[in-house]
Amino acid sequence: MNVINGLDRLLEETDQLRKRNVALLVNQTSVTASLQYSWDALAGQGVRPRRVFSPEHGLFATEQDQAAVAHQPETGLEVTSLYGSTYDSLLPDPALLEDIDLLIFDIQDVGSRYYTYVNTMAMLMQRLSGSGIEFMVLDRPNPLGGLQVEGPMPDPDYSSFVGVFPVPVRHGLTAGELALLYRQEMQLDLELNVVSMEGWQRGMDFPATGLPWVAPSPNMPTPETALVYPGMCLLEGTNLSEGRGTTMPFLQFGAPFIQPEQLTRRLREMDLPGITFRPTYFKPTFHKFRDQVVGGLFLHVTDPGSFDAFATGVALTTVVYQEYPAAFRFLEEVYEFNDRWPAFDLLCGSGKLRARILEGMPFDAIRASWRDEQEGFRNHKVRYHLY
Repeated sequence: MNVINGLDRLLEETDQLRKRNVALLVNQTSVTASLQYSWDALAGQGVRPRRVFSPEHGLFATEQDQAAVAHQPETGLEVTSLYGSTYDSLLPDPALLEDIDLLIFDIQDVGSRYYTYVNTMAMLMQRLSGSGIEFMVLDRPNPLGGLQVEGPMPDPDYSSFVGVFPVPVRHGLTAGELALLYRQEMQLDLELNVVSMEGWQRGMDFPATGLPWVAPSPNMPTPETALVYPGMCLLEGTNLSEGRGTTMPFLQFGAPFIQPEQLTRRLREMDLPGITFRPTYFKPTFHKFRDQVVGGLFLHVTDPGSFDAFATGVALTTVVYQEYPAAFRFLEEVYEFNDRWPAFDLLCGSGKLRARILEGMPFDAIRASWRDEQEGFRNHKVRYHLY
């Protein structure tokens, strides 16, 4: 039996919704199992949202990362972007909340702390706290499953738009479970209603759900991309290409100064579980090293059950720094509206890992440094499990 997502479960009983003043926080992943958009499915049952809020990339994910969404395709709906050119744009004008009593979130997450859609959800929950407006989450599968946890806990001082939740990088929770955690741990005064899935089990990968995959963002084309993302997104904080501008983002990385065969040998010697590397070359059509042929590696996940994406991302960053210390660098530019900390630190949740890499600490010691925090959260998160 296929998994039934929260949207399809809600559509089984919409009588009460017709009496409500509803707004949506959605994008193109808000679809039924038959690929009908939520706003159309709801309208077909007499529930027409007063307005729609969209996250980073826009309602149909037409914009690239960190690009202000200034235009939305015409849908006949009132659509407001919650991703503009300033940090303040991440939350709606309070006037846009005055005429609603129910806000529904329905977006496919990818299971990594720094993926911004659930961070928009959390910030909106905070805005709604004490307002009397009900917040509803239509739950969807975590494409990474709900068992494995990867990475350190974030330092609250490094809170940012890629680090709103007090969770490790790979958290093993669904959007609905994250909402329950955030309400409890932030002590929000918020009526929260999670419409849970039917049939989802924590050990499932996305293909096992039987649900259609709709790319959540321009550089998340497949569930396999989501699997490597908890580690490969770290490269956004470096001068390495994370494969943006190619048809295989995050599954390959590189730079003009990398010698693929040499780097492949180094990483294979590390015997990282569940992953092997293939030397390659690629030419990005946009983003870092646009129109340049760069040398790099392609990631092939051989065993998803043992693969640790975050540890792999830290490993390859460490090795590239060791092999090319004069060419490799961590970026210092503004990242997701934050100019206080380097992007790599924001993604890791503190400056500790970058400092350990730069001081030459062996990778095994670096990896051991977050083990206790990782295991502590694995035990802690059980209280928020819905499945």
